[in-house]
Amino acid sequence: MNKNNLILFLIIILVISGILLVILYFDNLNWQGGDENQTTSHIYTNTTPPSHTVKLIFIHHSTGENWLSDENGGLGIALRDNNYFVSDTNYGWGPDSIGDLTDIGHWWLWFRGPDSSKYTDALYNESGQNCEYSRLSSDPGGENEIIIFKSCFPNSALQGSSSDVVPSIASNPLKGESSDSEFHTVANAKGIYIDLLEYFKTRPDKLFIIITAPPLSDPTYGENAHSFNQWLVNDWLDDYPYKNVAVFDFYSVLTNGGNTLAYPSSWGDDHPSQAGNQKATQEFTNFLNNAYHEWKDE
Repeated sequence: MNKNNLILFLIIILVISGILLVILYFDNLNWQGGDENQTTSHIYTNTTPPSHTVKLIFIHHSTGENWLSDENGGLGIALRDNNYFVSDTNYGWGPDSIGDLTDIGHWWLWFRGPDSSKYTDALYNESGQNCEYSRLSSDPGGENEIIIFKSCFPNSALQGSSSDVVPSIASNPLKGESSDSEFHTVANAKGIYIDLLEYFKTRPDKLFIIITAPPLSDPTYGENAHSFNQWLVNDWLDDYPYKNVAVFDFYSVLTNGGNTLAYPSSWGDDHPSQAGNQKATQEFTNFLNNAYHEWKDE
């Protein structure tokens, strides 16, 4: 190879290397979650914190623990600073260790099953912490007024079709089942949530906040998950006559409006990253304050 050909060869190598570095740079930005300042557009009428301390409990597992953590999502700090006294449940919590069960099919056990009164009594009277986060130092006493519950990302692997007929609760095979069940379908999940309203309407003294399950990186069930969560946010409460139920679209916050997770913790780990959790915290505090004031007609 003569001198001119060698120089040309080196230039080509340098150009290709530069292109690859640019591709890797932008791919890394996308893997880290894109623009953490991008927000979902919402208009709220009242985002001021409650004028007095309000007791709140959050049913969660590891994703919720990360979201609450001072070193990750900072949700505990945000709720503290907005005048909420926060408690939570986690693995192993409660009668029959019901805290282990937080999939969509499990919510029927919590609120509608044969032992539901046992579980809700314990839930309303819980004042402890089951993971690490900052909260108000003084418990105002009384029961939890706000109940927040969330399923984890495996629940976004919804099977079936969004056009399938929703079964009656009596014939719904997802009752009490986990997200790895063959019955974890869009239609059955809708049926579970529809039936939960039968309990929520009996407790107008409580505000129930449903957090949509976070997304998966795998796009296999992305369209089903997107369709289900759009139904939950936009259609589920259409005929519900009360103001004590609201849905926070955690799913859309973490997909930036798409069908897959935009904020993974790392390759192969679908726990939302710190950037995703902090983005959700910013949006959730306004959402919660507004839902609280609407519930109280303030």
